[in-house]
Amino acid sequence: MLPNRVYTRFAYFRQLELSRLTRCVSTTSSYSPTARDGPSAGEISSATSYCTDLLRKYDSPSYTLLPFIPAAAQPAYLAIRAFNLETARIADNVSTPEIGALRLQFWRDNITRTFAGTPPKQPVSLLLAHALSDLRRRTDGAHGLSKSWFMRAIAAREQYLNNAPYPTVGDLEKYAESTYSTLLYLTLQVLPLNSITADHLASHIGKAAGIVAVLRGLPLLAFPPPPNHHSNSVGLGVVEQRRVRAQQGVATLPLDIMAEVGLREEDVLRKGAEAEGLRDAVFQVATRASDHLITARSMLQNLRKGEDVGHAFEHEDEEEHQYGLIHRSPQTASGKMAVQNAEVEQAFGVLMPAVGTGLWLDKLQKLDFDIFREELRRREWKLPWKAYFAYRRRMF
Repeated sequence: MLPNRVYTRFAYFRQLELSRLTRCVSTTSSYSPTARDGPSAGEISSATSYCTDLLRKYDSPSYTLLPFIPAAAQPAYLAIRAFNLETARIADNVSTPEIGALRLQFWRDNITRTFAGTPPKQPVSLLLAHALSDLRRRTDGAHGLSKSWFMRAIAAREQYLNNAPYPTVGDLEKYAESTYSTLLYLTLQVLPLNSITADHLASHIGKAAGIVAVLRGLPLLAFPPPPNHHSNSVGLGVVEQRRVRAQQGVATLPLDIMAEVGLREEDVLRKGAEAEGLRDAVFQVATRASDHLITARSMLQNLRKGEDVGHAFEHEDEEEHQYGLIHRSPQTASGKMAVQNAEVEQAFGVLMPAVGTGLWLDKLQKLDFDIFREELRRREWKLPWKAYFAYRRRMF
């Protein structure tokens, strides 16, 4: 069980942050010069409750990590994570991919209207509109969120709406980058923080989290639950549930890994955990996720020692990543390290999903990569205090 002293301290921390969130929402909604044309205070309060409840029910790790997000950014964090849940759960709630595509188009339209300042009367859109307005107010219009990142996440969900397999492990990483890493980029923008170093860390952590989410969803896709069945304790994996349209399930491991270890999908669907090669395939995919976490930890350690992070950010030149001149202009080595460490300090709360991802990978290893073990689908009771100490030490 969680030690009483740690649990009490964390519970107090959570209540304090939720109280600050309520005050933040109330204050900014009345202060914003566009409030009379945007969501009302009542609508924002209702939308906040909706998004909070959505996370509590379907994404408990993100709900647990809410207190580590700065108070001013918490409404946006809730909206971004709720958007992720709403779009991820579409495939689990429709009878055909065509209907799923229509619902994803609904979210494209919602995002377009929200960024245009005319959000629909939908809780996630209303809270996101409030967060956009508040970010402009806090920064005098100097910062905003990237609409294209929301669209990229929707496109990635649509690409695999019909449970199409990932051709390669590289394609799985691209999916994770377009979804889970993108959620972290958006949250960093809300702080606001435009940092190559923070984005680089977020990319690795998001890829690890996305790969883990797909692994956690594998048993539910191979043996899909009855319609409208949801577990309250699945955590990250619940966002990867997709209802299978046929009576037979699917195995969404990358095809190149399956071919390498001699794993056949039909064996997974007939034999489950006893399928020959399944543990080897899970091991290889989990190792890729672990590699990203190890890389992120190594980057942090290098920065703490005053060294360079060790490798370039592969997505630095993508259109959505825009950085100030301070990142482009020449700096002394000590000046550059000071800037990078300050940015990581500011971003650390956003990077906390690394803690839950690492805990799940550790548990998978202890269970000898048996992906069908029930323990892997339970809520991680260690996360609150592990996150608390990781945040205090600024190391995950």
